[in-house]
Amino acid sequence: MRRGKKPYHHGNLAESLLDAVDELATKFGLEAVTLRACAKIVGVSPSSAFRHYEDKRALLTAFATKALHQLSGLMESAQSRAVEDGSSAFTAVGLAYIEFALDKPAFFRAMWREETIYTNDEAYVAAIQRLSSHLQGGFAETIVDDDPHNLSTDELLAWSSVHGLAQLFVDGPVKKGDTKCEKMVAAQEMIQVLEPVFEKSV
Repeated sequence: MRRGKKPYHHGNLAESLLDAVDELATKFGLEAVTLRACAKIVGVSPSSAFRHYEDKRALLTAFATKALHQLSGLMESAQSRAVEDGSSAFTAVGLAYIEFALDKPAFFRAMWREETIYTNDEAYVAAIQRLSSHLQGGFAETIVDDDPHNLSTDELLAWSSVHGLAQLFVDGPVKKGDTKCEKMVAAQEMIQVLEPVFEKSV
């Protein structure tokens, strides 16, 4: 039984609706998300929800935009902390990416679901550009980067490796039934095997 409707006040209803998307999508998948269902979870009328998001596609666009910013922020923080304490920035950034997927699977799934969002939305495009600047900028400045405007072979290898493992953890057969801790240990082992390929001192 639910303990009650989530509190909100004028000004944060849009964010509360995104929280409802996360709740619904985590339990039932992104396909189950509707504006009416999110409004019901938050405890407002559908008309109130429609004042913030004109349709489901707009709602999921905002959700994907938030996901992209969250991942960018986590990669930035991981890189900065690793540089400060002298640990491997590449490992730290890779683990941050995978942990994001494990902690927030609905956000992870939503980022590039182009068939469900408005890909030309200004906020979404800006969020894509922010994340792309990390992926194309030496995987958040952890490997050699000669062209910050395009993905190099090394950057593509780094990104596809961590994203692929995250995808296999979230939606695939790898480590099913294992705890998050066990999955993160496996992720660290994979990243450490991959790291010597790049050999960059930051």
